[in-house]
Amino acid sequence: MRHSERHRTEHIGWLRASVLGANDGLISTASLIVGVAASGTERSAVLVAGIAGMVAGAMSMAAGEYVSVSSQADTEAADLARERHELATMPEAELRELAGIYEARGLTPELAMRVAEQLTAHDALGAHARDELGLTEITAARPLQAALASAVAFAVGATLPVVVAAVAPDAWVSRIVTASALVLLSVLGAVAAQVGGAPVLTGAARVTFWGAIAMGSSALVGRLFGTQIG
Repeated sequence: MRHSERHRTEHIGWLRASVLGANDGLISTASLIVGVAASGTERSAVLVAGIAGMVAGAMSMAAGEYVSVSSQADTEAADLARERHELATMPEAELRELAGIYEARGLTPELAMRVAEQLTAHDALGAHARDELGLTEITAARPLQAALASAVAFAVGATLPVVVAAVAPDAWVSRIVTASALVLLSVLGAVAAQVGGAPVLTGAARVTFWGAIAMGSSALVGRLFGTQIG
């Protein structure tokens, strides 16, 4: 029977984009709402600012992630094309190179060559992609997946402060948005740490700390400039 294992590295791609997107959506939108509300602006303007920030942020996250991961995908494709060319034009040199990699990992020269020969016969490009370039199916760049995950996660994270701002009493908008955002940030930090195998309390504390700094700074700016403009 084949032994099946699940590794945390399987989650790296989508987890990174989703967690970063949700954190950014929550922190940036909550900070925007808190800052605008602290300036004394009417609720309608606060909601417009929050919704506009949510849409603009989601599109920005998607575009940024797509461009970044597309660059990675282009690099991977160029490396694979070069390997494909080298395998076609100098197969013996590539075989020795592959054997040298296995020998450096602890195999005897004879065994390393046999392994290289068998893997080359089975899937030469796959062997070089994996063992020379470090490219696998799990870590392969997926621009559209990363962009979509970032946009959706940002929008999901930004939804909470917008909804809270819509239902909270006028005098308590800043306080309730801040408190609810900090609670959710701590949950997101804990979940990300748990899935990634990191200490849960540390993951929750650091994202909550920086979220509090962001919202506090926005509130200060809103009060200062709101007073001056008013």
